[in-house]
This record gives sequence, structure tokens and C-alpha cells, in this order.
Amino acid sequence: MTQFDFIFMLTRNDRTVTDAAAHAQTALRAGIRHIGFKDIGLPFDALGDLQRQIHGAGAMSYLEIVSLDRESEIRSVKAAIELDVDYILGGTRAEDVLPLLEGTAIRYYPFPGRVVGHPSILEGSQAEIVESAVALAGHPGVAGLDLLAYRSSGDVSCLIEAVCRAAHKPVIVAGSVDRPDQIETIRGGGAAGFTIGTSALDGRFPAASPRLAEQLQAIKACVASS
Repeated sequence: MTQFDFIFMLTRNDRTVTDAAAHAQTALRAGIRHIGFKDIGLPFDALGDLQRQIHGAGAMSYLEIVSLDRESEIRSVKAAIELDVDYILGGTRAEDVLPLLEGTAIRYYPFPGRVVGHPSILEGSQAEIVESAVALAGHPGVAGLDLLAYRSSGDVSCLIEAVCRAAHKPVIVAGSVDRPDQIETIRGGGAAGFTIGTSALDGRFPAASPRLAEQLQAIKACVASS
């Protein structure tokens, strides 16, 4: 991502939705150029078709990892490499992932902090999360960070600002973004962008209509005015 923007995630409850291809087509027609999915919810062949659909339209693809154990996370990264996505978001085991990504063009944005459960929750104090962010950003192979700010229990605006200030690498805010004021907070904190999935798919973002096309246009308008 080269400027403040959002990634439309074809996901609900941390799983890729079964009708992801139809929603991706709606998003592409709406001019969305950052589209992501999770490594669970669809068979691998269907994820491959989705990746080709996104790339074929000239958009960037993002795979967000929500695996909770080392073996599953490594399996997810290998799937992302085989799919040839542009970005990997999430995951917590940089020391295991970075060797796998050597020689690829994939940009890697892991989760800082302690991430647990499905849907994923960010645990720990702000100081602990910032410390984790700095350590991760210190790896040359880490391109940026995927911060679950709105799934933490602390002061979200302070957390975003603190992580962005300390990490010195792009930060994407992921999870539970569904209002314009949150987008303003994310932008004001210095983040490079954010993800939205469920709120748009379920028609919950404030817009002229709950239809996905109108939801995405409303989010784009917030990005443009923020």
C-alpha cells in the first residue's frame, strides 16, 4: 500500500466466506484494488481461483493468517507462497516464517502482541504490544505490521499512535472496523491503512444502502475525506 487506503476482506468471523468470488467481483467493479481473504473457509482450489480473479483485474491480494499453532501457521505461509499472494497479514511466528519467504516478493505484516482465539483477540498492555511491534519491525524481512487495535481492551487511539511511532514501518489496523470515526482514528494515528470485511458484507457500515456496492463506496468516501 502506497497511501492510506483500505483492504476489503472477503471474510466473516475470521473465515473466508463461501461466496467470496461474487463479492470480489462486486468489489472490483467498485474500484477496490486491495482485496484479502483468510487461509480457512474455502478449499485451496477455490482460494487459487480467487487469487487469479483478484490478480487478473490488476488488484493486490492479501492472505491473513489466523492459525493458532506453529504447524498450522507454517502450512498457511506455504499455501500463501503457492497461491502467489502479494501480502501476508497476521501470524505471530516471524522467526519461522521469514526463512520460508526468502526469495519471494511477498510482503509480510505479522501481528504484534499476544493474539489468541477465533475471532482473534489482542491481549497485553500497550507497552507489551509496542515492545512486540518494535521487535518484529526490526527484522529486515518484515515489511510492516498487522495491528488488531479494535480487538484490544486498551485505549485504541493511543495504541495505534504508539505502535506507528515506535515501529517505523507501515501499520495496517485489522479487525472490527465498522464506523467512520474509527477510520478517522486510524488515519490520525499514522497507520497506512485498515481492513474491513464483516461490517461491509453484513451491511453494517453507515451507507446509503446495506448492499455491498454502496457499503464499499461509503468506505471509499471516508478514506478520501480522512
